[in-house]
Amino acid sequence: MAPTKAARGDRAKLVKLESEMQRLAAMEKLMLASPDQQISLTDPDSRSMATSGRGSGVVGYNVQVAVDTKHHLIIAHEVTNEGSDRAQLANIASRAKQVLGVDELQAVADRGYYSSEEILACHEAGIEVTLPKPMTSGIEARGRFGKQDFRYLAEEDVYVCPAGEKLSYHYTNEENGLVLRRYWTNACQSCAIKRRCTTGKERRITRWEHEHILEAVQKRLDNNPQAMRQRRETAEHPFGTLKMRMGATHFLMKRLPKVATEMALHVLAYNLTRVMNIMGIQPLMAAIRA
Repeated sequence: MAPTKAARGDRAKLVKLESEMQRLAAMEKLMLASPDQQISLTDPDSRSMATSGRGSGVVGYNVQVAVDTKHHLIIAHEVTNEGSDRAQLANIASRAKQVLGVDELQAVADRGYYSSEEILACHEAGIEVTLPKPMTSGIEARGRFGKQDFRYLAEEDVYVCPAGEKLSYHYTNEENGLVLRRYWTNACQSCAIKRRCTTGKERRITRWEHEHILEAVQKRLDNNPQAMRQRRETAEHPFGTLKMRMGATHFLMKRLPKVATEMALHVLAYNLTRVMNIMGIQPLMAAIRA
């Protein structure tokens, strides 16, 4: 007895599903073999970019810019396919410093760039950075004291907690390439405000070997509370203009070298427009001819 039309249709669907499963299995194998376990079928160089929405992301490129605060000109820029800004601070700041030809540079960034290693690299390169530290531990969100509530006394090498007790140094270890010193006190068990501090036996404080550099960053931010507003008014200006000009799809090219070239042309056009608005067309033409 010959199979019915419905049976033949079901068999064709199963064959199609099996073929699709094999295709997806092969793609998964390629994805797991890639260094960052990502594959873009549209543009092999593009990657998932972190966004403000939890669990969300946009596949594309990460554009870094350094903008001067006086004229809002783009001093330096770079296109990367790194999904986060965390490792970009020292690179783009150093490029700006080189372009300007100065011995020292002051740079302001947002909390997405906060990285102990990047801040140290900037310090060693003569770049003084100001940026807020992100709240990552969740302790403050749960209503407990954060590390900023503990005062460090350099002359005694101790931390003073909100209750006035001194947390002394106990040992040093290395974690994720960072040399860390550990501090705590045995007075936590009888502390009247322990519930506002820790749920453990004692509250422990960690101090990086270059913590004084991070403290200097925080001090600069405390002394200049308008720094983040200045950053928004400076760095977001060119991005707003460029996105308007580039349209909703932004980049038209594919592959990193071509996207980098496209971005360079946009930056050149933006800077020329800014200079014409600042100087006027005739002075600009005279400067070019000179």
